Amino acid sequence: MKIAYVCYEAQEKYLIDTLEDEEGLLLKYLTGKGLPLERVVWTDAAVHWDSYDLLLIKSPWDYHEKIEQFYQWLQRMEAMGIPMLNPQEIIKWNSDKHYLKEMLNAGYSVIPSAIIENGAPARLTPFFQTFNTGQLIVKPCISGGARDTYTVTPGNVQEVEALLNNLLQKEAFIVQPFVQEIETTGEWSFIFFNGHFSHCVMKRPRSGDFRVQAMYGGTTHSVAPDPLFLQSATAFVQRFAKGCLYARVDGVAINGVFTLMELELIEPFLFLGEVPNGYEAYYRALMQYLAQHMPLFRLQTA
Repeated sequence: MKIAYVCYEAQEKYLIDTLEDEEGLLLKYLTGKGLPLERVVWTDAAVHWDSYDLLLIKSPWDYHEKIEQFYQWLQRMEAMGIPMLNPQEIIKWNSDKHYLKEMLNAGYSVIPSAIIENGAPARLTPFFQTFNTGQLIVKPCISGGARDTYTVTPGNVQEVEALLNNLLQKEAFIVQPFVQEIETTGEWSFIFFNGHFSHCVMKRPRSGDFRVQAMYGGTTHSVAPDPLFLQSATAFVQRFAKGCLYARVDGVAINGVFTLMELELIEPFLFLGEVPNGYEAYYRALMQYLAQHMPLFRLQTA
């Protein structure tokens, strides 16, 4: 029994001094429990993928920079019949923020969103009226780490449109109203394992910024879940993350209603070090999955 612990090549690229090395610590914790994991890079052409019984996706953080290569890799793994956590088809679906429109159409509470498709002109001014706002957020449908993300006001709309007209030749963009609640109250992240709630954190941007990522000065701390918000987050997981080992539900409270920003099912930071026994919770969830879906592994480790 061999498990590939799937990561990316330049581990330090998305890490900063204030951000815990969750990837390395989790690998150390799981191998310390006796699990047969090997850290592998998803872009490494020398990897013999057919030698692994399970692909445990942790941090292919550069997938959005090589999206066609990533899709081809997912297809190869599916053709080989190697189980993947999270499931291959859900990872592909979750990689493109078109999924937010699907959720909106299904009646879920999601930040209002519009898509400017690849090749279309960047006409942003109408969205101020559509969303009844004086400020927009525009970002690629396939992205990470706030890449090519812009705040748009009537004062800079022409400048941003000029930038987008070039970028739209390569990829689609999503347009949303700027959510002031991120700056004032923060962004919730609910973490689930095997569909069950584990813990939650509150993320806040630094003063004068809207990005909650640690690399931009954002801060994170563990908080007790609001029961109503947790109920809403659970509904997203039950509908859209079936069969997933892990899920992170990111959202904000708008007029007392939990409103989804993103459902993270590919390579989210799970804030395992922010709560007591976070790494143990991941380990137990993985063992539960293996016992239910891979009984031969259970026999080998009994």
